[in-house]
Amino acid sequence: MDWADEQTTPRKRTFRKFTYRGIDLDQLLDLSSEQFMELVHCRARRRFQRGLKRKPMGLIKKLRAAKKSAAPGEKPEVVKTHLRNMIIVPEMIGSVIGVYNGKVFNQIEIKPEMTGHYLAEFSISYKPVKHGRPGIGATHSSKFVPLK
Repeated sequence: MDWADEQTTPRKRTFRKFTYRGIDLDQLLDLSSEQFMELVHCRARRRFQRGLKRKPMGLIKKLRAAKKSAAPGEKPEVVKTHLRNMIIVPEMIGSVIGVYNGKVFNQIEIKPEMTGHYLAEFSISYKPVKHGRPGIGATHSSKFVPLK
């Protein structure tokens, strides 16, 4: 009887809880910039040690303002930026950023899994190659053009 009851009742899905290098999201948001700096990879750590300059700080301030002005439960306004080399910090989670790829601004919603990555990784700057037939001049034989 017990076995039949288990089969008929639907199981509730359990979602994997997000952790970044062993620290869950709530604790990650509470970390200071120095504590977060110790968690990231070497290149990002060096970048943070040298100090965030005016442009990255300006982006973070704009993101804070956009989050504050957004209604609760709604996505914040898009903040456009050319700063493709900006490292995603936990404070940015939930923001919507328009990252410039050289032609257009690609909208990216920052998710917890993106922390520690660069903004450029989510806005591809080239069109991937679609390999087809070779064009004129691709090989020596294609240079031959008959004269009738």
